[in-house]
Amino acid sequence: MAEDMSRVGFYYDQKMCAGCKTCQVACKDRNRLDVGVVLREVRSYQVGTYPNVSMYHFSAACNHCEQPACMANCPVNAIEMMDDGTVVLNTDDCIGCQTCVTKCPYGVPRYDEASGVVRKCDGCYDLRQKGYQPACVEACPFRALDFGTQEELEARHAGVETVNQIPAMGEGETSPVTRIVVREDALEADAVEIIL
Repeated sequence: MAEDMSRVGFYYDQKMCAGCKTCQVACKDRNRLDVGVVLREVRSYQVGTYPNVSMYHFSAACNHCEQPACMANCPVNAIEMMDDGTVVLNTDDCIGCQTCVTKCPYGVPRYDEASGVVRKCDGCYDLRQKGYQPACVEACPFRALDFGTQEELEARHAGVETVNQIPAMGEGETSPVTRIVVREDALEADAVEIIL
């Protein structure tokens, strides 16, 4: 299938990410999320064995997949794809069944116990309609995150090799739109998640 260059998505330069979690905090603040609920999560991993050990980070949010499993499996059609490819969950229609939570291969939708509904990243759709970038992108002090159409991202990051899936995010057949500049050690199979 040919890539649709007008679809929007995140660009994440893993080589620039320091694991500071500023993007995670900005997202949590922007969305007024309850304790324990995050829509963008920074996870850290260790690879190798002493004395050859390294650590990398992965900032995960919705991949706005071309074939979103969350949307395909929602029994009440509370998840829709906007014209630009953004996958949006309407919390007013959500019944809190968590089917999307279990079907997303990347663990993106999160159940919010306080409200009884599922929440997920929508790439700050309302902010983008006003000409702004998503809160996580704006907040990143190292400019490891970007957002735009595939065409815009290709132009802004010309010549940079990217992939759309790595082991830390899980595996699925949903055609994630996220573009990732990968650290070589992030492709190793022996990575262990560490809590910082």
